[in-house]
Amino acid sequence: MKLWLARLACLAPLAFALLPEAASANTVSLLGSTTNGATTELTVKTQVLILMTLLGLLPVMVLMMTSFTRFVIVLSLLRQALGLQQGLPNRIVTGVALILTLLVMRPVGEHMWEKAFVPYDQDKIGLSEALTIAEADISRFMLAQTSKAALAQVSHLAGEKVVAKPEDHGFTVKLAAFVLSELKTAFQIGCMLFIPFLVIDLVVSSVLMAMGMMMLSPLVISLPLKLLLFVLVDGWTLTVNTLVTSIRAY
Repeated sequence: MKLWLARLACLAPLAFALLPEAASANTVSLLGSTTNGATTELTVKTQVLILMTLLGLLPVMVLMMTSFTRFVIVLSLLRQALGLQQGLPNRIVTGVALILTLLVMRPVGEHMWEKAFVPYDQDKIGLSEALTIAEADISRFMLAQTSKAALAQVSHLAGEKVVAKPEDHGFTVKLAAFVLSELKTAFQIGCMLFIPFLVIDLVVSSVLMAMGMMMLSPLVISLPLKLLLFVLVDGWTLTVNTLVTSIRAY
């Protein structure tokens, strides 16, 4: 558990990328002062202050920079399709989404831990270089899940110039395009999961109407049928497999 907390904490420096990324050669940056091409690192106290402050942004980064958004939306739509608004609490849905996120993001976290956090902790590299490595890792993951159309649209809205490679886009552009792509993918998967249960609801409603039992709520009949179908087809295994395999390797 401590190792996973440390790996999650390693994501905190990525918040620097949310700030303006371009600084002129003679201005003071967040990571230190740049003079004649040489970067002077901030003091240890200042670095600790910055990192502890950025830890407060960790929940937002887990939501926006990982696959958590996709997982929690799909699971929420599945709960609504089953009609289990009360039977499946929000904490359970969030917990399952978080566990799947840790599973999927493990390769990215391990690489960031080994290549950025450990060398920085051993004073082999500076804070600036560690942040650059961490940003590159999370950017590769996000670009692997981002559609070209979303990236082009966000780049146009941001007023960016034409770039040769997707990696050359600004971090905020890549992050916004990643979030849009995740929302689109989540709704696509949710729609596929929703349709079978919608068919059951329509069939049950039609049968009750034909029998003249209009006062009986269709949910009372359809809920057990949907749960039975979901259990028979091993729905949780299929859902988890669909979610995990929908993430592309970076």
